[in-house]
Amino acid sequence: MAAIRKRGDNWQVQIRRQGMSPLSKTFSRKSDALTWARSTEVKAQENELPPDRRILNSLTLSDLVERYLSEIVTTKKGVEVETIVLKRFLRESLCQRKLATIFQSDFASYRDRRLTEVTAKTVARQLAPISNMFRIARLEWGIPVHNPLAGLKLDSNGNRRERRLRDGEQERLLKAATTSRNPYLLPVVLLALETAMRRGEILSMLWDHVDLNRRSVTIPEAKNGHSRTIPLSIEAKRILSELKREGAEIFPISPLALRLAWVRLAKRAKVDDLHFHDLRHEAISRFFEKGLTVPEVASISGHKDVRMLLRYAHADNSRVISKLDNI
Repeated sequence: MAAIRKRGDNWQVQIRRQGMSPLSKTFSRKSDALTWARSTEVKAQENELPPDRRILNSLTLSDLVERYLSEIVTTKKGVEVETIVLKRFLRESLCQRKLATIFQSDFASYRDRRLTEVTAKTVARQLAPISNMFRIARLEWGIPVHNPLAGLKLDSNGNRRERRLRDGEQERLLKAATTSRNPYLLPVVLLALETAMRRGEILSMLWDHVDLNRRSVTIPEAKNGHSRTIPLSIEAKRILSELKREGAEIFPISPLALRLAWVRLAKRAKVDDLHFHDLRHEAISRFFEKGLTVPEVASISGHKDVRMLLRYAHADNSRVISKLDNI
């Protein structure tokens, strides 16, 4: 709150507010002092004034990341993946800097360096929790820090994946999966191709969610926060029927274990540049090629936005050429 006092022939205004440095200014007229005090308090309420440098000089970016990991990430469904991302980020020298010395240009340099190593989509996905961390720090923790990622260009539209399985790749993957030490790898891969389920959805499946008689599996809460029931093909029913019912979980393995097993599988099968998520692309594209309508495919994949669904649907060029030749 502003304090106005007369000092000799002048009027001095002092404003002290938690989270910002003290401000003071002297005027020759009281009316000018009142006007400045009112406008400055409005700016303070709208967080338009410089933050208190003393607070920002007492905390490092590492302090912020560690707190976010312990208080926020542990409550999320994607705790394992986000923990890996942030633990890796903690190894960056940038994390040892005081918050007062970190600017958007620092993250722009970090972004540009990472773009030489991974795709723009990956960089955007990795920076998303960091951006949310700055928002939480300001709004919930009372730390007067600006978000240096706000407005930073992270456009990844140029990196849309259109990767589908090529001739012979599925056969090599499945053959290599039969020799994996992980007994769940083969059924997980097969189920992904039959249902278009995400990795997290497959790993979170419980036997209580499966009805083999009705050939369906229910996802209680998908990525978009909604539940959906997925119809099972004959092959999907066979895959699940052959699994042993030991415990509530169908696939008692962690996302990290599956990711590492997938990397080893792709290497053994000599399949390059194929992500596990590409199996979802492949399955959705196959649904369309089988003649399913957009609403039918959306009910299986869980997409609410048709535009997003069509991003996953990539036609097999050889099939298109064959159809063109038969017209």
